[in-house]
Amino acid sequence: MVRVQTRASRDEITGEWQAGLKIRLTAPPVDDRANDALRRLLAERLKVPVAAVRIASGEHSRTKRVEISGVTVAMIRALLP
Repeated sequence: MVRVQTRASRDEITGEWQAGLKIRLTAPPVDDRANDALRRLLAERLKVPVAAVRIASGEHSRTKRVEISGVTVAMIRALLP
């Protein structure tokens, strides 16, 4: 689970939100730009290809369910500040 705040001052993972990640993105929520930025940020931080990151649900919502191939829960928890 991911909670996204758009139009932030910088792209960052800020903490935990309801057993998921809270992420701030500079991209606006228009034309899937925020979704693309989310996929790129997670891929970069987890060192996987962007194609491995898929938004399973919530494409038009601030709360999203994201599926990432090739990573473990421990790797995702290591992203938390």
